[in-house]
Parts: sequence; structure tokens; C-alpha cells
Amino acid sequence: MGLKEVRKKKWFGILTNIYVLVLTIFVIWMLFFDTNSFLIHKELKKEIKNLEKTQEFLRNEIEKDNKLIDKLSDTNELEKFAREQYYLKKKNEEIYLIEYEDSLKNKKNE
Repeated sequence: MGLKEVRKKKWFGILTNIYVLVLTIFVIWMLFFDTNSFLIHKELKKEIKNLEKTQEFLRNEIEKDNKLIDKLSDTNELEKFAREQYYLKKKNEEIYLIEYEDSLKNKKNE
């Protein structure tokens, strides 16, 4: 098959058309090399999804914290929280921490 025979084919005429060549180069440039390429858009969409997940998680955390703040507005609840979490005590009061055997075993394993 010679060059003259290839030039007579219909597909060769279409592919060598200047408009088809320019359009093909333009599409390739836009998909892969441009600053707004398809690949960059794909990465940005992935990042947006991750940020939306983080946003939802943080909203849930804010909701939990707001519930805790509402709960701690009561002085009895605040005192209970301080005693349980920070081992605070009143003056002239002694606190005894009781550890069970199974909790001691877990500490040794860690």
C-alpha cells in the first residue's frame, strides 16, 4: 500500500483536515495540559468531598459540645463533671480511686 493509495482513503482526508487537527490538539490540551484540565478538576472534586466529610464531622462535634455546654450550665452537673473528669475535690475532702483487677491488667498490656 503506497502513499498515493493512503491519500485516496476517506479517513485520511478527514484526519488531515486542518480543522480536525486543530480541534484534536485543542481537546488534548484542555484535557491534560491546561491549568483547568480535566485531571485537576477530578482532584479538586475529590478534595471537595473530603472537606464536606470533615465539615459534617465538625458539625456533629459542635452539636455534641453544645449539648455538653447546656448540660454544664447546671451547677450540680458542672460539679459532677469536674469531679469525674478532672478529679477535683472540695476543701477537706479526700478522694479514693478504686481500680479493679481487670483494669490493672489492661494497663500492664499497654
